[in-house]
Amino acid sequence: MKIYDNHTHLNDKPFAGKEAEYVQKARDLDVVGMNCVGQDPEMNLGALELAKRFDNVKAIIGYCPDVAKDYDQAAEDLLVEQAKSGQVVAIGEIGLDYYWDESPRDVQREVFARQIEVARDLHLPVNIHTRDAFEDCWKILKEANLEYGAVLHSYNGGPEWTDKFLDLNVNFSFSGVVSFKKAQEVHESAKMVPLDRLLVETDAPYLTPVPYRGRQNEPGYVRYVAQAVADLRGLELAEVAEATYANTMRIYGLNAEEF
Repeated sequence: MKIYDNHTHLNDKPFAGKEAEYVQKARDLDVVGMNCVGQDPEMNLGALELAKRFDNVKAIIGYCPDVAKDYDQAAEDLLVEQAKSGQVVAIGEIGLDYYWDESPRDVQREVFARQIEVARDLHLPVNIHTRDAFEDCWKILKEANLEYGAVLHSYNGGPEWTDKFLDLNVNFSFSGVVSFKKAQEVHESAKMVPLDRLLVETDAPYLTPVPYRGRQNEPGYVRYVAQAVADLRGLELAEVAEATYANTMRIYGLNAEEF
């Protein structure tokens, strides 16, 4: 069985100096690969460095809504240069965050749309963060050219929004939230997303799934996310693992034989 963590932050401080240990712990849980995600210049650089260091780690780089206010032509030029390194499989995490509002909302929308264009020019999918901003996110994606696809990371929308996003070239990545007992709307969405548009992730070190909720998350725990999805859908873990692995390979243009 092969499981892939579609979105993790192995480049975050809790893992510093112990990355190899966590990569091995993930392998011990049948998690054979992971996408290490950036969100600002420092995290982007960390993702690139880890992708060079580990054969089974790929990088996703971009400017998240918190730092959209810092995105200018120089930032874009650097992003494009880094994205051509051969280690980058998507632009992200990018999007909208109306909960923290660290950047003005009009700036968030502008920078989100601009990075979607950058990804299209590079023939890459986008990895999307959206919090308290589903309507504007949907409007931007509806007008965008999503020829190379998009992934809604740590998706927590209910069935109504899921139905709307399903009309677009969008995939849905579920995190540990799907294992939380009270996350009923997420449960319903996880059951209705077609199996060929479903991904699993940890978003580690955050959103630790049951049975380790309350502890620091880690890439290997994506196994428990996949198990939660399998339980909700009445499937075996191996079925969800196989489908989400195949989807990850297709969406990010990866070669399954690498892992």
